[in-house]
Amino acid sequence: MTRVKRGSIARKRRIKIRLFTLGFRGAHSKLTRTMSQQKIKAFVSAHRDRKRKKRDFRSLWITRINAIIGQNKQNVYYIYSNLMYNLYKRQLLLNRKIVAQIAILKGNCLFMVANEIIKK
Repeated sequence: MTRVKRGSIARKRRIKIRLFTLGFRGAHSKLTRTMSQQKIKAFVSAHRDRKRKKRDFRSLWITRINAIIGQNKQNVYYIYSNLMYNLYKRQLLLNRKIVAQIAILKGNCLFMVANEIIKK
């Protein structure tokens, strides 16, 4: 039986892992076992943080809306939860992302919307 040398195949596999871990620091981009462990860890972190990003942005939008609403104390809507509840109750199809953009770019427009909800 002839001898089969697997060096080239193993090298291809290691090079593939090395190309993925090119920018990593120290042994994480040099040693084969550490590279493969860091590759797995990177994939786990990427998967987890794709879900995490959605939570982070939602909390950012809520904070922005609450900050703008809290500036104007003469309205009834100086609480975020009241504003969002009444938007939902009046069936206005404005999600938190859009309301946050309106609050940042055109703060007066948000107060106009809130005042219209009060009048109805």
